[in-house]
Amino acid sequence: MNFFKISLVAILIFSSFNCESKNKGKDKIVSEVKLSEQDLQKYETAYFASGCFWCLEAVYEHVKGVKEVISGYSGGTEKNPSYEQVGRGYTSHAEAVKVYYDPKVISFKELVDVYYASHNPTTVNGQGPDLGPQYRSVAFYKNDNEKKIIEDYIAKLEKEKVYDTPIATEVTKFSIFYDAEDYHQDYEKLHPNNPYIRNVSVPRLNRFKKKLPHLLKEGNH
Repeated sequence: MNFFKISLVAILIFSSFNCESKNKGKDKIVSEVKLSEQDLQKYETAYFASGCFWCLEAVYEHVKGVKEVISGYSGGTEKNPSYEQVGRGYTSHAEAVKVYYDPKVISFKELVDVYYASHNPTTVNGQGPDLGPQYRSVAFYKNDNEKKIIEDYIAKLEKEKVYDTPIATEVTKFSIFYDAEDYHQDYEKLHPNNPYIRNVSVPRLNRFKKKLPHLLKEGNH
């Protein structure tokens, strides 16, 4: 999601809408009621990583039963990482999202469905124009049941030969999640005119919508 680890080819192709490009002047502000931390404690949490967290946050924000999505960092060992550190590849963390969801409305398995429908899980250390281990595919689990759900899904993809190359997703025991800086939260909503959002995030979101329309919130089709 920055230019530090992007290859020369990617720079040439995506330089006009790289994630680092900010176009705040023409962006609209979307106001909405935010749930308090106390309210969010009523819901379950799930954690995923697959490239730019702006993109993945936008995807899960459109899923029914999802109450809040936080962009952040996980999967590494360094404490309190910053965006600059993670983006430059100075840590072992990946850009990730924390998903608060109502299990009465949507299951963890369905969240995994969303995960695999919203990115290419065969890409090693990258997604789209974003290259480097900080953009790797990671599905985190908190218990044995979640681990089995993820592993079963991967086995299904491989059995059905959905992809020509192996699944690169890391199935990792969840340890800790660090919230990203405030300006990264709700980025797709708050910066619709950003070139990266228009050319990478929105097309990725629309591809997901076409694959799993039954899992979208009402009005988000």
